Amino acid sequence: MIKVENLSFGYPSRPLLLENLDLALERGHIYGLLGKNGAGKSTLLKNLVGLAFPRSGQCLLDGQRTDKRLPSTLEKVYFLPEEVYVPALTGGQFIARTSSFYPQFDANSFQRYLYELEVPLHAVLSQLSFGQQKKFMIAFGLATNTSLLVLDEPTNGLDIPSKAQFRRLIASALTPERCVIISTHQVRDLDSLIDTVVVLHQQRIVLNEDLEKLAERITFATVSAAQAHEALYTEDSARGRQAILPNLTGQPTRIDLELLFNAITASDQALTSYLNQPSYAQPV
Repeated sequence: MIKVENLSFGYPSRPLLLENLDLALERGHIYGLLGKNGAGKSTLLKNLVGLAFPRSGQCLLDGQRTDKRLPSTLEKVYFLPEEVYVPALTGGQFIARTSSFYPQFDANSFQRYLYELEVPLHAVLSQLSFGQQKKFMIAFGLATNTSLLVLDEPTNGLDIPSKAQFRRLIASALTPERCVIISTHQVRDLDSLIDTVVVLHQQRIVLNEDLEKLAERITFATVSAAQAHEALYTEDSARGRQAILPNLTGQPTRIDLELLFNAITASDQALTSYLNQPSYAQPV
């Protein structure tokens, strides 16, 4: 569905943010895009949806370059930026003026999403709180039923109950024909939601892996100092020394996304080297 080929991007008079980047994303998945502040996550998303123009390389959606901004491509894409803008219109007026750009827009689903997110339809959008505005736009994005849904820091501004509602709605809106990409620095907001993790680090994609496959290869545990030498990565926390170890049983375990991200972006590349091995230990 989405194919990024040799993508390089940078702003004038600044170092490249993305360099010779390759990435493939498929329908039927919820991808979590992780990266440090300034790593270029938002820039990558804007390239994916045709809002930024690469110096070289290309982003393709169903074989069409997104930077061409063809109507036949744009109607398949909904992008929610981190900072939302809403006009001084009621929700109903906004829908009347905007929904026609999305041929698969479902008004009934939209009203259901608003109800579940506790957002009034007839309020003037610009007079709502930032969190309410964001929930309105999330509901609209879900209801467009675009084949590509891209959300940049969607949980910023949401309270704890709203984050739980957001996760439920995203999970329910995924279909085999839809690809969802969520970028966030609040890693724990993606727990139990995403099925594939993508990590952007030092201008390139350093991880693009199905969580179920990862869970078969690595395991997470609290270890003693004596056990730490067996680990691929460790860090101290209030719960003790947290570690990532080879999964020698092959039985899936729960992934700690925050610890995984820290390990992948650490200077010690033991975990990355292990995951890049073509084969690994199996139980005997």
